Amino acid sequence: MAHIDLGVDETEFPGVRGPLKYRPVTGKPMLELAETLLRGPLSLPTADRELIAAYVSGLNECTYCCSAHSAFAAALLDEGMSLVDQVRADPATAPISAKLRALLHIAGAVQRSGRDVTTELVDAARTEGATDEEIHDTVLIAAAFCMVNRYVDGLGTFAPSDPKFYDETARRVISVGYRNTV
Repeated sequence: MAHIDLGVDETEFPGVRGPLKYRPVTGKPMLELAETLLRGPLSLPTADRELIAAYVSGLNECTYCCSAHSAFAAALLDEGMSLVDQVRADPATAPISAKLRALLHIAGAVQRSGRDVTTELVDAARTEGATDEEIHDTVLIAAAFCMVNRYVDGLGTFAPSDPKFYDETARRVISVGYRNTV
């Protein structure tokens, strides 16, 4: 049970969905941000952006967000959850591009502290072909997920344990986007 009464059935509106519904005045811009960062017209592929969200959420130990964005990434990747699990376990050994690996190193630094993003990390990402926009977007996705993870866990929201819930949610988000999920 959430720390506050969100006025919703937590099994129907688990994780971030309950607080977004509870406070539409803040929920709407948060959904817009998620839509822009994860599905909008950015140069990084949507699957890579979802992997960044899942990776950071895993580092933050946010069960709901990690499970949700892992499922979203898996639904977009030919390799599915196997690749997501490998990335989450260790981006250094996962079978991903060197550019994505470098961007995940930046995302991990952001998760620890924005000040952990060093010139060396940025230069390494550039060396692997990352543009300044992709570096910017990676930092923003990682920072936004640190905020959302703390929002979800700080309110003590319910996280379903059944992977089927996240698979169904992934199909819905892929078909209608984030704006239409609450």
